[in-house]
Amino acid sequence: MKHYSVMLNEVIENLNIKSNGIYVDATLGYAGMSKEVLKRLNKDGLLIGIDQDEEARKYSYEVLEKISKNFQILPINFKDMQAKLKEIGIEKVDGIIFDLGFSSPQIDDEKRGFSFMSDAPLDMRMDLDSSLNAKDIVNNYSEEELSKYFFMYGEEKLSKVISREIVNKRKEKNINTTLELVEIIKSAVGANYFYKNHPERKIFQALRILVNDELNVLKKALPEAIEMLNVGGRICVITFHSLEDRIVKNIFKKYSEVDELVKGLPIIPDEYKAKIKLINKKPILASNRELEENSRSHSAKLRVIERI
Repeated sequence: MKHYSVMLNEVIENLNIKSNGIYVDATLGYAGMSKEVLKRLNKDGLLIGIDQDEEARKYSYEVLEKISKNFQILPINFKDMQAKLKEIGIEKVDGIIFDLGFSSPQIDDEKRGFSFMSDAPLDMRMDLDSSLNAKDIVNNYSEEELSKYFFMYGEEKLSKVISREIVNKRKEKNINTTLELVEIIKSAVGANYFYKNHPERKIFQALRILVNDELNVLKKALPEAIEMLNVGGRICVITFHSLEDRIVKNIFKKYSEVDELVKGLPIIPDEYKAKIKLINKKPILASNRELEENSRSHSAKLRVIERI
């Protein structure tokens, strides 16, 4: 199975791995990052991988057990990471990775419906036990709701036009597949705009975010991840679009500054002090070599913080 981890070397380098540390890969995927972390741990170290995707977990288990037994894989969403780790007796960790992109096998697996390039059922669920899928949204949400989410999560300026066309077309018959939706988007905006601006990318992104509640999950998980870090521990986050990156940037900024309430006081209580320092003020981008080798790295941004 071919999977390419974006900015792998940069993440491993910035994670500052201690051989006896506890590290969490909050987005295990197909173990691209995890196997490199595990190789660097000794018998006292521990890697914890988190993923909702059963296929990814099975594959990763086989990869990791060939390296070491010092790992655990948890079948949860990373929004539940802090609670689950406490449950198994882990309060603090030395590093956490969030790679917020979708792994190649998930996108390339046609039956999952993540890709607008091949025909598949409109699904887009990361967790196949989840009740909401993209087909439900496209066929049941009102024109106003669709327009709102396409604009908010896809940043598509013709969201209203596309939503109107979807609602008109679904009156004739249910919209069931990815390519049916792509054709409707194309007919709504016209071929010229479609081929120039690729609105299907933005609409599919919006649906995926909505189905998996991705942005709210991130807003909950990141502050909890910061709380879980030992002093000197690091978090590496790779984002792939501006909505995610903005959330990460703002949360990191907030936790790296003294609370506004107490700025200027001669003595600042600990709970109001900065909790982290930014390792890179500007995001790290993929190298030229990686950009040539892997088109998915073009939009990737890496942000790194350290607990103080």
